[in-house]
Amino acid sequence: MRPTPLSALLLGVLALGLSACTVTVRPNTGLAGSSNNLISTFVPTKGEGATYVVGEAVQFRLTTRDAGYATLLALNPDGSANVLTRNAYVSAGTTVFPRPQDGVTYNVAPQRGLQKVRAIFLRVRPTTDLVLGGVYDDGRWNTVTTEYLTPYAYADRDVQETYLYIR
Repeated sequence: MRPTPLSALLLGVLALGLSACTVTVRPNTGLAGSSNNLISTFVPTKGEGATYVVGEAVQFRLTTRDAGYATLLALNPDGSANVLTRNAYVSAGTTVFPRPQDGVTYNVAPQRGLQKVRAIFLRVRPTTDLVLGGVYDDGRWNTVTTEYLTPYAYADRDVQETYLYIR
């Protein structure tokens, strides 16, 4: 059976429409301890990939399977990084950061673009501090995290990353 010009046109439009679809997967590639399943959820409260405007408050929902210590790091659109919270004790379950006892808010800064935020979770009390400085690309960002986690047993650590957009 020969295709008619109308069916060929419809098939072409369908193929063009489907070729415009993309699927983006954002794995935690290159992270030591990112597959231990101690962190079950780490997302902004508006959802992963949500858009925030400069000055808007942002919160993060962290769900862990065990009690332990959480450190949240932000990788800003310009490559600079900062610690949002360091070694905060969390019970098993869901914690929203910043917590009321932290006495702070996280307000989006004027650097517009992709903002990555990483949660580092340890079941044991950290014995070292994570020090950040300079500008980071993905490789250096992963290296700093891996070096920080090296002294801790693989079974006691987990890392997850989320992202949002600043407009």
